Formats: sequence, structure tokens, C-alpha cells
Amino acid sequence: MQCWRGLEDIPEGWGRSVVTIGSYDGVHRGHQLILGKAVERARELGVPAVAVTFDPHPSEVVRPGSHPPLLATHERRAALMGELGIDAVLVLPFTPEFSKLSPADFVVKVLVDRLHARSVIEGPNFRFGHRASGTVETLAELGRSYDYDVVVVDLYERGEAGGGQPFSSTLARGLVAEGDVSGAAEVLGRPHRVEGVVVRGASRGRELGFPTANLKTPPHSAIPADGVYAGWLHAQGEEMPAAISVGTNPQFDGDERTVEAYAIDRVGLDLYGEHVGVDFHAYLRGQLKFDTLDALKQRMAQDVDEARALLADVRG
Repeated sequence: MQCWRGLEDIPEGWGRSVVTIGSYDGVHRGHQLILGKAVERARELGVPAVAVTFDPHPSEVVRPGSHPPLLATHERRAALMGELGIDAVLVLPFTPEFSKLSPADFVVKVLVDRLHARSVIEGPNFRFGHRASGTVETLAELGRSYDYDVVVVDLYERGEAGGGQPFSSTLARGLVAEGDVSGAAEVLGRPHRVEGVVVRGASRGRELGFPTANLKTPPHSAIPADGVYAGWLHAQGEEMPAAISVGTNPQFDGDERTVEAYAIDRVGLDLYGEHVGVDFHAYLRGQLKFDTLDALKQRMAQDVDEARALLADVRG
């Protein structure tokens, strides 16, 4: 799969393509429907499927300080899109100047002049151009002048637990923020992942018998609510069952939120300086402050046992 940053990265002589545009944060199940349709349409036409996304998130440029928590890095999004069959991902730098493009100018600059769109695939609520004034109807009307068609894909709705809400990044972010990682997984179609570089912490986990990988996460990462979780640590090409702690370490009066993962039953694991991923499967309990360190160690051992059992059932 090809990855481009900016219109100038698109190869010279690029031919017709099927295009879909959006933030695609999380590549959730609604996104997967749209992307899947783009791939299907591209195969029908015998052309590549291209996904266009933006960096930073448009809301940060339009309303500074409003950048939403991110469900996935751009690298993760591209990898997930590639798994769905997308042939190329174009990340457009979203600048104040770019935000002022009219819908027609956006279509000409991106879809017509550079990607030579033959078909454009979008969800029903797609908006584009200055002040989000363009709609799928606008897109289709312009397509009649510029020789592309538009296919609109309805999004799945969640089950009874979700109150019939359509799948969306906003919904997934809210569930993550509440610590409802199983609900978030229903929207995403997989566990929510937090990535980061392993850095040295206070080493208290090691002293307590449960050495953890302490993640330095990218800005704006969507971090689940404080608590203890069962999940998986992805590192060194392996998926390892893990007990995960998110919070400020109330036992030691901490004031900085951290994400720490203990790889269950692994000894001598050295991950300092490595980029790792942590998948959240289930919420176990909230953060607590214990009367003694022995009480904390006993509860940590209980958490690890519970996580081990839960994860064994999932992976068989």
C-alpha cells in the first residue's frame, strides 16, 4: 500500500481512482463499511482505491483547542485501511488556508486534478469545504461536471445497548472515556488500542513484583478512564496477555496520568525505548488507595489472576 503526505506526493501520471474522504479516526465498523465499498467499487472499475484523511484533525484548525482525543495514530489507521484492501492513503495537511477552500475548489484541487476520481464513496453525513458547506448532494452535483459518480453508504446502527446510535468516532471516544472498553470494541470491531514508547517510570511495579511497561503516548491519545483493565501488550512482534493500569497512582499520591501494562507471566522483558501497543479488553476495577503495601500487592495479584482467566477465555 502507498502512503502519501500532501498532494505533491501523489505520483506523476496517477490515473483514475475510487476515492473516499474522511478523518477515519479509529477505522470503526461504520468506516469499514465505507472503505469496503470503496474497495469493491475500485475492483469493479479496475482502478486503485484511495482513502483521503487529514492531519491535524480539522476541528483543531477551525476551532483551536478543540482537538478530539484520537482513537488511532495515522500509521495505525493506514495499516487498518490496508488490511481492508485500500491501495493508497493520502494524508492532507489541514491548514487554515486549506480550510477556506470552497467545496468546488476542494473537488477540483483534490479529486479532479490529482486523484482523477472515477467514483467517490461517502457516508450520508459527509461534509466538506469551507465551513463544511459541502454535502453529499453537493459532491454528486459537482460529479456530473467532472465525470465521477457518488455512492452513499449507510452506517450500521449499534444494538440495544447503544440505543440505536450509528457507529461513529464520537461514540467510540465517549465509551473509551467512560472506561467502557467492551462497548468501544463493539463500535470499533476490535479492542481499543493505545500506543506509545516505553519510558522509565518510578519502577514501583518492579519493586512490588509486577514490572510494567510505562507508555509515553502521543498527544491527544484517547486514554480510557482511570482503572485496571485486562488486555494485551503488543511488543517485539508478540501479543502478550496483560493487566493494565490507567491513572495517577493514588497509592503514592501521584498527579500524572499514566498507562502501564504488566505482561502476565513474562520474566526479564526489556522494552525500554520500544514502540508498543496496548489493547483494552475488559474493565476490572477502579483505582484504589490501600491501607498497606501488602494489601496493594494482594489486590494486584488478584487483578492479574482475573485478567489471566479472562484473556485465556478470549484466546482459547
